[in-house]
Amino acid sequence: MDETALLEKLARIEALFSGATTDGERVAAGEAKKRIQLRLDGIAKLDPPIEYRFTLADAWSRKLFIAILRRYEIRPFRYRGQRQTTVMARASKTFVDETLWPEFEQLSDVLRKHLETITDRVIAEVLDVHDGGAEAQEIAAPPLLGPANASERP
Repeated sequence: MDETALLEKLARIEALFSGATTDGERVAAGEAKKRIQLRLDGIAKLDPPIEYRFTLADAWSRKLFIAILRRYEIRPFRYRGQRQTTVMARASKTFVDETLWPEFEQLSDVLRKHLETITDRVIAEVLDVHDGGAEAQEIAAPPLLGPANASERP
């Protein structure tokens, strides 16, 4: 998938979560943010924001998630002493459950697949390793030895 196709796919996912119903609305990507923000403001009146802790496995996911939060004017933060993989945010449960997290999961899946494809291509072309995407072979564990300090027995 080239970058143009990737951007189009990401825009379609965004349109899905913004409630776009026609092709014209899907094309108006700038309007999608406004629709979601209005929905977020409406939900906040009925379902007040609460503090969430999100733990994201890698830097790419964290960057994407923080970008989505900021896009919807939700301030990401982390308490002193929390791990880099932690992102805190205050948002309504309805918004998190119906929009924020599902949108993040779909966007993350698309980006992860794209990055995997690029990585496999680079490994194959640059390093000339044509099974670069293959995982390491799984083998049986070595047999267990006796007690750790067997020579120190009384």
